[in-house]
Amino acid sequence: MSTDALSSSQLVAGFLLATPALFAIVNPVGSALVFSQMLADRSHIERTAIARRVATYAFVILITSFWIGNSVLSFFGVSLPALRIAGGLVVIHQAWLLLNAPDSGDMSDGNSLPKRGARDVTFFPLTVPITTGPGTISVAIALAAAGPVDGTGGISFVVGLTVAAALIAAMVWISDRYADLAVAQLGQTGANIVMRLSAFVLLCVGVQIMITGVKGLV
Repeated sequence: MSTDALSSSQLVAGFLLATPALFAIVNPVGSALVFSQMLADRSHIERTAIARRVATYAFVILITSFWIGNSVLSFFGVSLPALRIAGGLVVIHQAWLLLNAPDSGDMSDGNSLPKRGARDVTFFPLTVPITTGPGTISVAIALAAAGPVDGTGGISFVVGLTVAAALIAAMVWISDRYADLAVAQLGQTGANIVMRLSAFVLLCVGVQIMITGVKGLV
């Protein structure tokens, strides 16, 4: 097999492996409903600007995890199973809070984010941990570790992961950008139902991440 063929196959393999995994853990639709709920007091123009920044930050976090995540873990002496367990616990906690969060209609009672400017809320908590939290980072590092160790195939594999991250970031931007329209179509009751279901799926994902980490330690 030629080097070009191997490179192309690894790129496609990385893309196909990462896209469904990242979509499941990032959950652009579910996070968009939370995005809309927490920014209910903002104008459409403000939400559009924040959505663009959230997608950009999410993309940076993902590609950083792909390219240097393993090196950072090695530097601090943290194993991948330990990261998975910690990330799984954080995801479970986050999902549990979302499951028990007030309904969208209750956010008008002062539970939405304080209106202090887009920069105050874009990275935390809208990007981390709502869109790309520790669970997403652990999944991204695990995906990078699943490819070839070095050589052209290894680089091509991570490039495929990067393309998948760009696709997921675009989905995050589109979902957040039009989240208020989706809520308007679903109605408050429908939006609350979808958000609860998304939180439950996120809870299951967190449990699975933690189980994988425990198996890795054993």
